[in-house]
Amino acid sequence: MGTYLTPQEEFWAGEFGADYIERNVDPTYLAANFAFFGRILERAAGVASVLELGANVGMNLRALRSLLPHAGLAAVEINPTAADALREWGGAEVHEGSILDFRPSEPADLAFTKGVLIHINPDELPRVYDTLADASRRYVLIAEYYNPSPVAIPYRGHDDRLFKRDFAGEMLDRHPEFRLVDYGFAYRRDPQFPQDDITWFLLEK
Repeated sequence: MGTYLTPQEEFWAGEFGADYIERNVDPTYLAANFAFFGRILERAAGVASVLELGANVGMNLRALRSLLPHAGLAAVEINPTAADALREWGGAEVHEGSILDFRPSEPADLAFTKGVLIHINPDELPRVYDTLADASRRYVLIAEYYNPSPVAIPYRGHDDRLFKRDFAGEMLDRHPEFRLVDYGFAYRRDPQFPQDDITWFLLEK
């Protein structure tokens, strides 16, 4: 494990991040992700390359591989166990390390996070917004827990590990070259394709 700038990075790079894998590798997640990303891609034309910041073992990218069979996929993942699983899958280029250290060598048509910004140290969010902007040729997707004002929520017995706020609004304020294309909500009690109360925002340059 490397040396990290924030305690949140250490948290996800270590044992807790490895344990997260066991809780989230499930065929039902894959089916829900097909529905989730299928709806979003209806509004995002011509996506031939995708970069996910914080991919874990690639449950999002696996769904996108089926929906975009010819697209180039890439992932940034801090946890070594998850990064190994991504490499074993073989469907995406893997950049192992912290999102805070990542610098894209070339932009992708779609750059996104899903359930990741909520775990970033709030002081470092501007850096991540800049990375998303630099990593995007056309679209940014932000799919996170939404709250109109910033709030910290206890997460599995840990403080300062989960934050809710208007991530997309902050991204739009910081990067006015983007505009809002669409947004929506995926409910944990959806009878067919539940997600974890995710609010998503699709932005376009």
